[in-house]
Amino acid sequence: MPPPTQIMRPQAGQWVPLVFDSPHSGCVYPDDFRFAIDKKILRRSEDAFVDELFAPVTSVGGVLLHAQFPRCYIDPNRACSDLDVNMIDGDWPDPVNPSAKIARGAGLVWKQVKKYGQIYDRLLSCAEVQARINNCWRPYHEQFSALMDDAYARAGVVIHLNCHSMASSGDHTTEDGAVARPDFVLGNLDGVSCSDEVMQTVASTLTGLGYRVAINDPYKGQELVRRYSDPDNGRHSLQIEINRALYMNEQTIQKTSGFDLLQQHLLQVTQAL
Repeated sequence: MPPPTQIMRPQAGQWVPLVFDSPHSGCVYPDDFRFAIDKKILRRSEDAFVDELFAPVTSVGGVLLHAQFPRCYIDPNRACSDLDVNMIDGDWPDPVNPSAKIARGAGLVWKQVKKYGQIYDRLLSCAEVQARINNCWRPYHEQFSALMDDAYARAGVVIHLNCHSMASSGDHTTEDGAVARPDFVLGNLDGVSCSDEVMQTVASTLTGLGYRVAINDPYKGQELVRRYSDPDNGRHSLQIEINRALYMNEQTIQKTSGFDLLQQHLLQVTQAL
């Protein structure tokens, strides 16, 4: 398996305190995953191509971290304690604090892919879950934290954009139910993780480009936004969810003709920030 993460750094002579991360675009499936569901279904959990959509941010001085492992293997946007111990064979040695995501089968280690079915036909051993944490989750957080700290040390401020994609409509397993979704959902934990100026810069740029934008509904942000934000001290984190219908065929997981234009527009968002 390749390294668990990849960092795309600013081009020579370019640097601004903007840190982007794509924790859910990984598509390298480890040999020890041993899933029992069709891989085509499993891939529906990916934020496919989000790392590519944001790759041009390096041309204006931003840095981009993205996971190479899939989120359903282990999710770096969950706390280590957000674990369903009923998935594990034996006694889990560490504290657990399950979130509401557990009921949807989408905690630290995923149990199911929404309405499509169970991922495993077995219980996971403590050792394999610990290995996923040590080999994937922990390196992601260590590298992301280092990027944030470096930007903050150099500039006294850092803006983090946590990059995701969402299905074009919800279903009975999602927070919003079976409804069509806007083009973008921006989340800052109801105003806690970034300043209004950061939020409005992104929102107004997107609406100015003709997109429909919702704020904190239905997605407010998760672990990476919560864990690393401190706007009162110059550390701003904003989650961005992109409607997949803008750039890909959701059934075949292939880019559409909308990809290039969306990529250009996201670069404009970066320039505005």
